[in-house]
Order: sequence, then C-alpha cells, then structure tokens
Amino acid sequence: MTALGNVVLSGVSPLGGDPVDVVVRAGRIAGFRPAGTSPAPEVVDAAGLVLLPAFVDLHTHLREPGGEEAETIATGTAAAAAGGYSDVFAMANCSPVTDSPERVEHVLGLAERTASARVHAVGAITEGLAGQRLAPLAAMAGAGARMFSDDGRCVDDPVLVREALAVAARTGTVIAQHAQCGRLAGSGQINAGPAAERTGLPPWPSTGEETIVARDVVLAADAGAALHVCHVSTARTVALVRWAKAQGWPVTAEVTPHHLLLTDTDAATAQTRYKVNPPLRSAQDVAALREALRDGTIDAVATDHAPHPAAAKAADWCGAPFGMTGLETALAVVVEALGADWALVAERMAHAPARIGGITGVAGRPIAAGEPATFTLVDPRARWTVDPADTAGRSHNTPFEGLTFTHRPVATVVDGHVTADRGGLFPGSTR
Repeated sequence: MTALGNVVLSGVSPLGGDPVDVVVRAGRIAGFRPAGTSPAPEVVDAAGLVLLPAFVDLHTHLREPGGEEAETIATGTAAAAAGGYSDVFAMANCSPVTDSPERVEHVLGLAERTASARVHAVGAITEGLAGQRLAPLAAMAGAGARMFSDDGRCVDDPVLVREALAVAARTGTVIAQHAQCGRLAGSGQINAGPAAERTGLPPWPSTGEETIVARDVVLAADAGAALHVCHVSTARTVALVRWAKAQGWPVTAEVTPHHLLLTDTDAATAQTRYKVNPPLRSAQDVAALREALRDGTIDAVATDHAPHPAAAKAADWCGAPFGMTGLETALAVVVEALGADWALVAERMAHAPARIGGITGVAGRPIAAGEPATFTLVDPRARWTVDPADTAGRSHNTPFEGLTFTHRPVATVVDGHVTADRGGLFPGSTR
C-alpha cells in the first residue's frame, strides 16, 4: 500500500453533492475548500468523481486457510479494495474452521501480513461447523471476533441457537444465522416453483428460510442478544424481519447484490454461475428485497463473496458448489438495482455494516473534517463490461459475466493509504 501523503482531491463530489476540494493531511480529512481553488502541486484531479465512505462487507469468504486454490486473504482483500471496501468480515468456513481463539488469531495474523483491507475474523458458532456443540464463543470474542456464524450451514438446533445468543448477550457480540431448515430445504438446489419444475432440479422452498428466521427472531428477543440474518432472499423473510423490528427486537438483516438483481429465471437456464445458496428467488421476492433495503428493514448490503475454482463450477449443476464472487461488482449492481442514491449507498454499504459489526471506531465513518481518510472514489460516468479475467480475485465465478454496468470504484484509500487505484489517480500507487 502506498501512503497518500498530503493531497487535495480537486472537484470531487462528497455523497454526490456539490463539487469541492477535499484536503487530506496525515491520513485524515483536514477540511474542504471551494472547488478549483487549491494550488498545485499537491492537487489530484477528481473532477466528476463521487466521494463515498469506503465500504464494509459483513459477509466475505476468503478461503484461507485451506482453500487457497479458490482465494487467499491477499487476493480476496485485493478484490475488496478494488470494489471500494476498507473492511471485510471473513467467514469461518475455512480449513481448519475458525472455531477457537487460536484460529481467530491465526486469521488476523495472516491478514496483518498480506491484506489490502482490514480483516475481521468471524468465529464459528459450533465446533467444526458441525451443529453439535458450541464453539468457545467467549474466548473467541476475547481474541477479537465480533461476530459468529456457521455460514454455509444453518445452526438448526434451537437449543444451540438459544445458548449462542446467551453468550452473545454477555459478550456484546452478534450471532449471524444462515437460515436454512435442513428438513424443509433438504437437498434443494434451485428455487421451488417454476424454476425447479422447468429444470427438474430438487426444489429449495422459501419456507426453509422463513421458518428459521421466525424462530430465531423470537429467541433473540428472549435472550436480548443481537441476531443478524444473513442473505435474506424472500418477501416473507422481509415481512418477518420488519415485524421483529417493529417489536423493538435486536434483529438486523443483510441482502446480497445478486439477490437484488437476478431472479430464478436466470437460474432456470441451469448455468452453474447462477447456483447460489439461498437460491435466486422470484421477481416478486426481488421487488420486496429492494423496497426493504430502501426503507431500512434490511440494514445492509453484504456480498457473500464465494469464490470457487473454474473446474468446480464446470461440473453439472448438482455437482457444482453454491456461490458467486461479488466484491468487485457490488457497487455497480446495487446502483443498477436501486439507482444512484449516494446517501443510501453510504448507509447500506458503509455506515450500517460497520455498526452491525461493531467497528464504527475505524470504519463507516462520515466524510467530514477530522475523520480518517478512508474512502472510495466512484466514477459515475464509467460504462464497463464485467470480464472475469479483469479481476483482482483468484476465482472468476461471477454471475454478471458479459453484463455492462455504469458506475465503478476507481480508487480506495484506507487511513491515508492507497489500497487500490484503477484510475491511476495517485502517482506511485499500484493499480
């Protein structure tokens, strides 16, 4: 990473507002001047660019340790930086699983040496993700974990969920649930209904998600502990989260970019790049997700970035793994789905996820004088086509291959250090 030094971003638009010159000194935003009034030589021409707080991803699969053929902490965080992210929460389904304080410390140590974004280790809820016994949550919290999840698998046992929430209440941490009732979802592969009927693939019914969410919001209320619902995908889940929030219960939720844009009609083509868990749902579900993100029922966008080697995704549908990459396309997809409402983007992709993850001291900060110089610069005039070969990540399993989007992050700065510079804005930085 290259230290930014003392610079002025000339003509940039914070949150899409009027252009100003933003002064950066010693890793912080020092102040603002009228656009075009700053003297050379320290000026960086940022005219036409939008300045946003750097994003926070609550749901990233970095694969290391154990899955380095798909991604590493170095490559995954390079993809994050290219996508405008300063912070990512690394899910626990590595090999070995992040289910002890030593393994939390190991992930954080790897990140300290190799990452282009800050990495926050998510601890497993159960030992080995097996759903049988709780992992040592309190000890992992002491090692730095702020969130716990068996993502990729559901903690189906309500007694274990209740026990995990009790620990979370004591430690001030968050339980993030992958909602998938084993008996209802079974071996489901694709959204139940027309998509399953058309393809003949095993159906994954929405009730498999909704029943777990209904149960868990009640358990969270009883425990007084923070529950975070991962990758909401259905209209009825939205209704359940909205109801829980109306009761004042400590429930938050996320949605992925792909669930905001793609539908089960795409999945019904049986191209494995559209295979994801939970599955792509109906157009009616997508509409409900968009509205819930706008009105705050869904708090945050989270990528569920899930890289897989090409050979694995080249298998037949049932043999291919679930998952899509998402860090480098997230902003463009969100804007495509919701429009360029920059205040909403900042809230759902930076401020809210930082609050949920408990990292507001370092991330999701406002664009204001005295704040850390942690931001992303977005080109709203960009028109670009997704090319899997043009990625900082190691795997290329994007569902958006060949699609053309507008809006793209062109540079990311974290605490005054340039972590990505696709636009070549800062001399000496690595693109």
